[in-house]
Amino acid sequence: MSVAISRYEAPAAASPAVALQRGDGAAEIVFARRGGVTALAHLYQRTPCRVLFPHAAPGDLPLAALLTTSGGIAGGDRLRLAAGVAAEASAVVTTAAAEKVYRSLGAEARIDIALTVASGGWLEWLPQETILFDGARLVRRIEADVAEGGRLLAAEMAVFGRTARGEVFSKGLLHEAWRIRVGRRLVWADALRLEGEIRAQLDAPVAFAGARVLATIAYVAGDAAGHLPLARALAEDEACRGGASVVNGVLLARFLGERADVVRGAVARYVSALRHAAAGWPAAMPPLWNI
Repeated sequence: MSVAISRYEAPAAASPAVALQRGDGAAEIVFARRGGVTALAHLYQRTPCRVLFPHAAPGDLPLAALLTTSGGIAGGDRLRLAAGVAAEASAVVTTAAAEKVYRSLGAEARIDIALTVASGGWLEWLPQETILFDGARLVRRIEADVAEGGRLLAAEMAVFGRTARGEVFSKGLLHEAWRIRVGRRLVWADALRLEGEIRAQLDAPVAFAGARVLATIAYVAGDAAGHLPLARALAEDEACRGGASVVNGVLLARFLGERADVVRGAVARYVSALRHAAAGWPAAMPPLWNI
């Protein structure tokens, strides 16, 4: 196993416009197949990012859990996260808890996520939800590179405000962009930007129609299109709004809802059923999702 050698070894220079100390964290995890089993092959972590390795459920995949020791993300923070599996390796990466993005004094927080899957590999990127406090400013980019013959199941979920206390994400910024490549060919690109009068956008009938939670799930594999009937049945049989489609061989699903617990439950049922149907893994989420 290699340790503490990373593309992120040199911290990024602080912006002169930011007077307060900001986090500049990174984490890299790579799993590889050794001796007939999947094992950790590379680990790098820099504060405030940390990686834990909880015991996986019996019969399930090796598990890594990301966390931030700062207790949340503030304006000006930067996190760079990378997770990958080598040929024929299979693993799950999740987070220890929901991530909180606090109200910003003006600067944007940035999260850059890089996912890599080698031929024959299976990677699940299943973080728990990101909660955007009113006034938060977040730019999140998810870049996935999947080799021919590799498979990726990735999800992201955003909660627009501390909904349990009645708060709505009415001002600030969310810019979330996905880029998925298969065999180095771009097969899906998507971006969402909320800024300005965000509450009006969330309430608009032709936009979010009152939704306060958004989840996106992508399954990238050669058999993705064959699971579309199951995906649509799962997405449409929920208390929240959901739908699924296939774009350039990528199976995509989205859920919208007013309550985080309802959308979270829909995501869990969808992912659990899909991973079982596609690969025979247990129809369950990482144990940390149930705490």
